[in-house]
Amino acid sequence: MPESLRQIASGETAIVTAVTATGEVGRRLRDMGLSPGTEVKILGRAPLKDPVSIRLRNYTLTLRNNEADFIMVKKVEGIE
Repeated sequence: MPESLRQIASGETAIVTAVTATGEVGRRLRDMGLSPGTEVKILGRAPLKDPVSIRLRNYTLTLRNNEADFIMVKKVEGIE
């Protein structure tokens, strides 16, 4: 079942299933490489849980939780 990127724990890996943002925010997220089928790994979160640092397409990206809510993902089991 897809869930938002905000709900994935540090160290877990997931596959992007959809980007639900529209307009400028949606375009910007897709321009940063967050498109369906992309594998992302949660590297960590700031002490107050915002922002979140993720690894995708050989680079590290940091997103605020309100941006992460627009990225729907499915957890990948067994990948560390």
